[in-house]
Amino acid sequence: MTSVSLPAGRSIARDYRTPVVDVLFLTTVATVTFAKLQWEVAGTLSFSDVVTAVFLAAFGWTRLERGDGRLTRCAAVTFAFFLAFLVVYLIGYFNLETSQSLAQWTKGMVKFLLHFLFLVAGVALVIRRGARFYWLTLGAFCGGVMANGAYGLAQLAYAETTGGNLDELFVQPVTGGDSKINIYGAIGGANVFRVNALTGDPNHLGIELSVPILILLPLYLRMERRNPWRLRILAAIAFLVVVQLATLSRSGLVGLAAGLLVLAVPYRRLLFTARFLVPLAVVAVGLLAFVAQRAEFFRQVLRSRLQTEGSGTSTHFVVYDFIPDVVAVHPAFGLGLNNFSVYYEFVTGRTNFGPHSFYVATFVETGMIGALVFAAFIVYLVRRTGATRRLGRALADAGDVLALRVRPLGWGLTAALVATLVSNVFYLTMTFYYFYVVALLAIVPPAVFARRPDRAP
Repeated sequence: MTSVSLPAGRSIARDYRTPVVDVLFLTTVATVTFAKLQWEVAGTLSFSDVVTAVFLAAFGWTRLERGDGRLTRCAAVTFAFFLAFLVVYLIGYFNLETSQSLAQWTKGMVKFLLHFLFLVAGVALVIRRGARFYWLTLGAFCGGVMANGAYGLAQLAYAETTGGNLDELFVQPVTGGDSKINIYGAIGGANVFRVNALTGDPNHLGIELSVPILILLPLYLRMERRNPWRLRILAAIAFLVVVQLATLSRSGLVGLAAGLLVLAVPYRRLLFTARFLVPLAVVAVGLLAFVAQRAEFFRQVLRSRLQTEGSGTSTHFVVYDFIPDVVAVHPAFGLGLNNFSVYYEFVTGRTNFGPHSFYVATFVETGMIGALVFAAFIVYLVRRTGATRRLGRALADAGDVLALRVRPLGWGLTAALVATLVSNVFYLTMTFYYFYVVALLAIVPPAVFARRPDRAP
């Protein structure tokens, strides 16, 4: 009999592949921006929430069946943040004063449990499945956003040519709800449409689009000339930029600009090469040719979007006035999760009105303690993107070609995170499901790409 010895400290790798779990996970990642696909069942239940619930059940069952209760270090840290947020929200429960407050808190808790547990399970899954599965996850997310954008442009074309509502044909029969493309106003008797696609608001879509644009751009800039994915990524970026402009979202564009400033630090030389300038010029010329056909119409639209004195703009600033008032009453843990709208209705009489700022929501609903926990979580995400960049630099020093992927990925994730943080000064998308996928994409790379094939997962 021939004996085989293994090097000390090395264990036999287990096969963690479970096709059903993988498909459920990737389906969730691809549909996290499809907010219109929802139903009013014991609150608002989205398609991605349903898939998440099934994914968590399948993931938990496979772990239980294998007797595997281990968590990677990243998953354990993420679970610790889950517990910290859970404690804040549970203590905030005791500040609720009405049945309406309780109903809002319950809806917020259901979403939080689904989304953060998905994050914990997703981190554990992707790290065990390895680098290839990470790229599949990133591809599923970017593909889902692109599918959302494609529907948005079809929605816009249908509205412009027929005046109809594409949602009536494809979305409403499925959800039974009332949804349509956003109508910003009218100029010369012609409606000004803003693409919202399958999201709830064009500003939400604009902010979400910035993430794949900023992640893909540095990967494109550093990709080998003959790599077939280079032109595919370029086409994806150009398409996403066009959809971004169709949203007319100021917050989305401000966030995108902030992310581009981050990328300008390491890629400032590449930004003045033909690889970047030629595609940019082609997109710009195409847009100018399109705009020139209705120059006066678009000039008025642009002038309107650049104004900062309208009632809509003032609302974004006024909500910050509520922070000291609420903190004075409930300084530690706030009014309770998802309860800004209840407080706003009590003060102004307006119902179901969100804070229009993630930071206002954090202070008002979770107090100073909740804000500190959130700040710690953001610091953790920033440190993980920094670790990805440092890993890419180390790989480059070692002459490893993987550096051409890892370091640009680290910078792209950093820029996407900065863009999201900036955009949420005046919007509330960091409570949405897509942000948990962004967090997952930021947490995982250092653990995945530092691993070599001869190491156990």
